[in-house]
Amino acid sequence: MQPAVTRLDIDLHCHSTVSDGTLPPAAVVERAAAQGVRVLALTDHDTLASAGSALEAGAAAGVAVVPGVEISTLWQGRELHVVGLRVDPADTALLRALEQNRGRRRARAGRMADKLIRSGVTEAREVLEQAGDAVPTRTHFARFLHDRGYVNDVQQAFDRYLKRGKRAWVGVDWMSMEQAVGRIRAAGGQAVLAHPLAYGMTGAWMRRVLTAFREAGGAAVEVCCGNTGPQRIQTAVGYALRYGLMGSVGSDFHGPENPWIELGRLRPLPATVAPIWRDWPADLQPLC
Repeated sequence: MQPAVTRLDIDLHCHSTVSDGTLPPAAVVERAAAQGVRVLALTDHDTLASAGSALEAGAAAGVAVVPGVEISTLWQGRELHVVGLRVDPADTALLRALEQNRGRRRARAGRMADKLIRSGVTEAREVLEQAGDAVPTRTHFARFLHDRGYVNDVQQAFDRYLKRGKRAWVGVDWMSMEQAVGRIRAAGGQAVLAHPLAYGMTGAWMRRVLTAFREAGGAAVEVCCGNTGPQRIQTAVGYALRYGLMGSVGSDFHGPENPWIELGRLRPLPATVAPIWRDWPADLQPLC
């Protein structure tokens, strides 16, 4: 029987205000410590700007911070997210590639705002101003639409405005999945396919993706993510075993406003799949 959701002391996928989270990096680390997390990867979208403050906060809070990033990529026209773990946050080539992705994200945000204005959300460009130093994501727009009363909740904002085919959808020519994996590896890190069952792909498409990911040098799939249920975890384990990949775990925490997603609140990685941290140093090994 698959173990129930519990408190793990390792969490390798979360976000801060540097991208689309609602807590600053140091506050994320402090919250992780309060939740009993000992090993944390802060993986903001297409940026490593949170690494310095996270590492500093981790040293103060007794949390081993793993430099990480979540990169938006394309593979055969399909968007995939690749998490990079234990990357060098000063790697020039990786930083340059991430800046290019953020440029694409900035351009998308402007076009999304214009589409929302044409749809009657006349104040949509405020999202660009409110994001501050962060590059606006679809989540920023979704929160804005909810806060202004255009939708009943954030999910409805995606369903009505922001998903593919909806009135404010804008496609992006992200870097390729192979390029992202290559940049992560060249920066000394390991590439993880994030939330593999969240893309709505058929089994046949998922097999193609995993074959390409492994051939590109991908190391792991995210087996336990957020409140993923037992059946989906077993499916992800099957993918990992079939394609010779390790498994990773991460809450995909964005902020305390979502009570169902919390740092370290995860089902444990099944023992049948090798953990991504298998060969990490002793100080990065979880106790449970």
